[in-house]
Amino acid sequence: MYFRHIRSLLLGSILMLSSVVMAQLNTDRITSIGRNALYFEDYVLSIQYFNQVIKLKPYLAEPYQLRAIAKIQLSDYQGALRDCNAAIERNPFQPGAYYTRGYVYRQLGDHEKAEQDFTEALIFSPENKTYTLLRADTRAQLGRYDEARADIDYLIRREPESASLHFERGVICMQQKDTACALEEFKATVKYDSQNAQNWSALGVVTMMAGDEDAAFADISQAINLGSKYAGDYINRGIIYYRKHNYRAALTDYDKAIELSPREAQCFFNRGVLRQEVGDYNRAYDDLSRALELMELSPSATATSELLGPILYQRGMVSMQLRQWKDAIHDFDSLTVLHPTFMPAYYIASRAHTALGEKQQAQACLQRAYQLEEQQRQKADTQQQSGSNLNTDVQMARTEQGRRDYRKLFSQRAAQNGEADSQEQKYSSASRGRVQDKYQDLINEPSVVLSYYSQSQSKYNYSLAAFNRLQMLPDALKATTHEVPLSAEMVSHHFAQISSLSNTIDALPQDLRSVPEREATRVATLLFSRAVEFAIVQDYASAIEDCTRALTLSGLDNTMVAIMYFCQANWRYRLLEYQTFYNEPSTGSGISSGNALANGSTLQQRNAPAAQRFTLMLMDYDQVIRRLPDFAFAYYNKANILCQQKDYEAAIRHYNDAIHADSEFAEAYFNRGLTYIYIGKQQEGLQDLSRAGELGIYQAYNIITRLQ
Repeated sequence: MYFRHIRSLLLGSILMLSSVVMAQLNTDRITSIGRNALYFEDYVLSIQYFNQVIKLKPYLAEPYQLRAIAKIQLSDYQGALRDCNAAIERNPFQPGAYYTRGYVYRQLGDHEKAEQDFTEALIFSPENKTYTLLRADTRAQLGRYDEARADIDYLIRREPESASLHFERGVICMQQKDTACALEEFKATVKYDSQNAQNWSALGVVTMMAGDEDAAFADISQAINLGSKYAGDYINRGIIYYRKHNYRAALTDYDKAIELSPREAQCFFNRGVLRQEVGDYNRAYDDLSRALELMELSPSATATSELLGPILYQRGMVSMQLRQWKDAIHDFDSLTVLHPTFMPAYYIASRAHTALGEKQQAQACLQRAYQLEEQQRQKADTQQQSGSNLNTDVQMARTEQGRRDYRKLFSQRAAQNGEADSQEQKYSSASRGRVQDKYQDLINEPSVVLSYYSQSQSKYNYSLAAFNRLQMLPDALKATTHEVPLSAEMVSHHFAQISSLSNTIDALPQDLRSVPEREATRVATLLFSRAVEFAIVQDYASAIEDCTRALTLSGLDNTMVAIMYFCQANWRYRLLEYQTFYNEPSTGSGISSGNALANGSTLQQRNAPAAQRFTLMLMDYDQVIRRLPDFAFAYYNKANILCQQKDYEAAIRHYNDAIHADSEFAEAYFNRGLTYIYIGKQQEGLQDLSRAGELGIYQAYNIITRLQ
């Protein structure tokens, strides 16, 4: 998430628009652009837009609610709460505002108020599934399980075959410790969605808890066969192998669990117990020590009570086998601090002291053990009994309680790598270490865009360099697949640029056909300059309008025309992507009155069906290719669009053209490799991914490893 320190970025950074431009501002359009920025995760920029709407029309509720969503993404929950309150004050009949505030209260840990807001939202929108699910989950957090189940039951009556709803009810049953109910619910999840690995994983856990290890083995194996990346599945199947004395298979599963989750203490603990069982004491000691290190790095109350004691006990026992008496004494002393009534620790520590010749300490340990034994004979104390029956066996993993995408409503784009290991990186750079172990989804690299900013080293192209040498724009355009999110200062700068350019452009004739040919380049440069500025602040509709106007002029430099067509195609895609997400056409004028075309053609294009607009993008790229046959980026972007439309053969042809134009175009190799894999040509795909890895896309190695 970009720019978490939003407060320091915003202080002293107020947009300075001229009074002329301010008068032209259309609040509906600014709100739409702000939502656009919100979708593209430019939260600071979106806040700037909503600030302008609030300044102009402080009585509107929507900009407060949208600004609250942006602040949520920046973890500014208190600021989001204030905005939610302001939105509700202005419009108390808006369910989304109550939902947003309820979400904020959840993040702040105030579940009572969160439940009240979700209930209020449901008064105005009683059929809303998301509101009901979050209220159910919040009620479960409060221990009001019957009410939580009532919410889920209501939804299940509407969707009786929804696997996700049965999963939610199964989780609540588990929270109530109602294993029989949970078993029935998770059976329903695999009945209605048998291809979801998590459903089988959950069923396997409950079946295992019920004592039916054969059925649990079948369920967990099915989850693994469906591609589960959850380490707990391998832990639990390894436990079943262990109990059936199939140690080789158990060790293989534990190894896989550690590969998937190398910072999970339980994985190392279970493997350490197994190695102890087969007499591999040195490796067992190493595993148990690693488990203890991980516990110390990320302690929690649950983990401390359930796993720390068993780790200390088992490592102490391994130290006894290795005749490392002092190490054993240290572990058993630590264990008795956690569990003062655990008698075996005192007996075994006494043996270690005896081996060291420490008779006084050995006698003290024995005396304490005798006292505890006598106390337990005289008094059946529940707490003492629990302390004397520490579970030192391998321990099963609980199922993941996922399937709750409704919790992430405010993450406008869910993380593509949902199952990736969330461990801390050993290295400061993600490209160091065992990069093949860093999970990478099979998702194409993004298209190339032209911008003043780039997060990484920009890509070189001869024609683009020639255009930059013309110095038509305030700065050189950079070719990049990773743009830089804007700071508040950058936003201010680009709005000032728009204001300055607008003052000049507004003086131009509305009908550009009257512009003399000798003036065409100057006018086109002004329009394209403002188009680039609009695109940087993500007002793509206005950028397209300016670019379209510029392209109506005759007598322009060939390279300049090609660059404008290339940018126009990219902006068409961004606008379509945004509007598709929100399912609404873009209407209204731009920020400056100079943007509207007299014939309205650009507006018609913006409201055209998606297929037609994809055709316009492809035509724009064809215009680039016709003028600049060496412009590899046009072939590459066109291939990405064709790939998105599942026209894989045509996409491969254009990736070929991109690579022919630039033999070191890493992203083209990467995307062509994935496209080959999509159509079943794995060998060709592996070759391209290998080349992409050589050229710097290190994520390719993870995919290669998985495919092989």
